[in-house]
Amino acid sequence: MKQFINILLVALMALSSVVQAEKISLERIYSDPSLSGKTPRNLTVSPDGQRATYIQSRADDYNRYDLWEYNVQSGKRSMLVDSAALMSGEENLSDEEKARRERLRIYGKGILQYTWSADGKALMFPLAGDVYYYQLSTKKAVKLTNSEGFATDVKFSPKGNYISYVLDQNLYIIDIKSGKTKALTTLGGGNIKFAMAEFVAQEEIDRMTGYWWSGDESKIALTKVDMSPVEVVTRNEIYADSIKLVDQRYPFAGTPNVNIELGIMDVNGKADDIRWIDMGADKDIYLARGHWLPNNKTFSYQWQNRTQQLLELRFVNAKTLEQQVVIQEKSDTWVNIHDSLKYLDDSFIWGSERDGFHHLYQFDYKGKLIAQLTKGDWVVDALKAVNKKTGDIFFTGRKDTPLESHVYKVNLNKPNKITRVSKRDGYHRVSFSKDASIYLDSYSNIMQPTQVSLHKANGQHITWMEENKVDKDHPFYSYKSDFIKPRFGTLKAEDGQTLYYRIFEPVGFEGKRPVINFVYGGPGSQQITNSWSGRNALFQHLTQKGYVVFTLDNRGSANRGKKFEDPIYKHLGDVELKDQLTGIEYVKTLDFVDPDRIGIYGHSYGGYMTIMGMFKAPDVYKVGVSGSPVTDWGLYDTHYTERFAGHPGNNNEDYDISNVFQYADGLSGDLLIYHGMADDNVLFTNSTKLFKHLQDLGKTFDVMTYPGSKHSIRGKKTGLHLAKTIVRYFDKNL
Repeated sequence: MKQFINILLVALMALSSVVQAEKISLERIYSDPSLSGKTPRNLTVSPDGQRATYIQSRADDYNRYDLWEYNVQSGKRSMLVDSAALMSGEENLSDEEKARRERLRIYGKGILQYTWSADGKALMFPLAGDVYYYQLSTKKAVKLTNSEGFATDVKFSPKGNYISYVLDQNLYIIDIKSGKTKALTTLGGGNIKFAMAEFVAQEEIDRMTGYWWSGDESKIALTKVDMSPVEVVTRNEIYADSIKLVDQRYPFAGTPNVNIELGIMDVNGKADDIRWIDMGADKDIYLARGHWLPNNKTFSYQWQNRTQQLLELRFVNAKTLEQQVVIQEKSDTWVNIHDSLKYLDDSFIWGSERDGFHHLYQFDYKGKLIAQLTKGDWVVDALKAVNKKTGDIFFTGRKDTPLESHVYKVNLNKPNKITRVSKRDGYHRVSFSKDASIYLDSYSNIMQPTQVSLHKANGQHITWMEENKVDKDHPFYSYKSDFIKPRFGTLKAEDGQTLYYRIFEPVGFEGKRPVINFVYGGPGSQQITNSWSGRNALFQHLTQKGYVVFTLDNRGSANRGKKFEDPIYKHLGDVELKDQLTGIEYVKTLDFVDPDRIGIYGHSYGGYMTIMGMFKAPDVYKVGVSGSPVTDWGLYDTHYTERFAGHPGNNNEDYDISNVFQYADGLSGDLLIYHGMADDNVLFTNSTKLFKHLQDLGKTFDVMTYPGSKHSIRGKKTGLHLAKTIVRYFDKNL
């Protein structure tokens, strides 16, 4: 009996060891609960500073979100609003809202967006096209709208007396006390949209609204968009059991954009009584941002020309409509749009790349420079808060390393004397209270899933909102011991600039190992950071199968300054690939790598890079998986494409060399192309055009299409199928 017990104990210990070192299957990656644990999103401190709130997925359904709070006074965390109490069942979205959420990268169900009232006593939720007003005192939600249409871009007015929204291309407000609804515009419809952001504003400029309340609630600045100049594209959205023909006005590179007007109206005035601002003789422009100044008498907007080499900050007198250009930013390549703007009583903070890196500057209201507040060969990520009493300015940036985002502080009276506030090495995404006294920190590193904590402005830890500690109850716990920590390193580009890479190296395998070069490569993105990513689980799966997974941020990628970004200007697909190949040359020198078994995989711009690699470097890349790729930059939109490639009417030769087709004859390896068949961003035409071209050349390749999927191919079942398809393709061919 004793011998049996000993044998049983040994067996149980062995089983425990197996569990502790469990391999990650693709099925597990796409199952509940998420390996990332509890992942709070939309972190906010209530206006009264009494609550820190966030949305969090349910343990039994990581795709459904509820609103949670940490109560500062009681020190307790609890669910503040159950999404099921507001609405249950399916949320049927309008086409406009589906597109808007795709631009915002909002996915899931339940409470995905919420807004606090100015006094912190009420919340507003947009759900299923209607507006719900939730009072904390009664813990009851009141449905304020009940129309057949779909309300979008729902906002509280600054003092909390109104709720505003866009419905059927017109702007409406609701008086919360009386419940009365008023249409501020009535002429929207067809090609005319009031108070709405057009396609490129949403997708490329990161402007998701077309109207702005003044702080005293007396006025609203709003846009009028005429879409008629934009070419109508009839595209197929192919679903599993149907085909939907969609007429979409898509502004292809080199073609006309919308006509946009900007006006100001009195909230208590008559409907459609809008006074229009003269934005200049050149109508082929972009409206990048809009803000009211603290005096409520001046509206500011950021005007950008079509080439995107000139950006102006303009002030408009709301009464006379007289205006002045306060700031001008110029570039020989392009000017990046940002949100580093904060108006103070007698000056304002403005972000600029005029010295080659995004830094903060202080100007007076006439546009005279007072001081450069931050300086150095590193970038400010974002201006986060200003304490008007002390003059302390809080921002996130890369002063210590470009691989981590930290919270820093500088004082208006002591420019360039910068103090790091965040304590732990890793990646910090923060949200400050209105008075800049406390902040919420969404923190992670390469081995630690996101943790959320509340801090004083000096960085002192107050409490955990969600510690998400990887203990025995955490979904990641049984896999952590077998997780392979990636190695970070640097290489030199041909112009001497530093390239950062990350490599996952398999252990316990004999012989030379195959390599998968995971790539994005495009501007505005950074892959190599000391942060947690859901994609790491797929990399772990591949590494545990014996693959080396290598990623490099080539020149042109974000958070390294303009000198690092600018080499791709009018040379898309050239500089990026050179840098990726520099990385692969290094990888080939590793004694555990098989130099004849190199694959490449990427999505979107990474899909484009994958095809360029397979076509232009067939001696290097033997297998490629390209997801939703751009193949012809003439098929992509104006603002993104022309920013980096110029106008095709002036630059046809550069467009030709940036497209993939003239290199297609170089394909000799195995290539899989997958694409969502309802993609309204990188149109499916990009892939079908390449399919035909390769067929005409007699080149063999493989295809996987996803009916009903947009550009971001979402859903557990679809995501699992895609992951299996990618892994199987490399298993078979590499």
